[in-house]
Amino acid sequence: MERAEVLKRVIGILTEAQDIRRAAETVQEDTGGGDGNGREGRTGDDPQEAAGVATMLLNEMLPSISVPADASPQQVAALVAQALGPALHTMVSGFSLAFTSLAIAHDSGRTDVSAIEVLQELALEVEAGVYDQGP
Repeated sequence: MERAEVLKRVIGILTEAQDIRRAAETVQEDTGGGDGNGREGRTGDDPQEAAGVATMLLNEMLPSISVPADASPQQVAALVAQALGPALHTMVSGFSLAFTSLAIAHDSGRTDVSAIEVLQELALEVEAGVYDQGP
């Protein structure tokens, strides 16, 4: 999967998380807020709902790994690290970029844009190729 596609998926995951949070807040407001511990009325606790885009990204990005039956534990660890390292690096870089974009907007005191708008702008920059180069 290309870097730009990973960045777009990361933005999608964060956007979906915002939607889940908003839905949970709406349910809490509609039900009176739950038991005081925030447990009732939270839709984000459903594993299938929370998984969604993140699970799809992991399934698409993480390679299958073939390990010889007679491999030592050290060989298995090396094979796993070699296979997963690049994919995990790309995903972490994507989440770091999104976090940094959101943090910059927050730290600069921007009240004229929402987190969703920051993510949408980031998605447009990714689509334009601004982040095609780099680690």
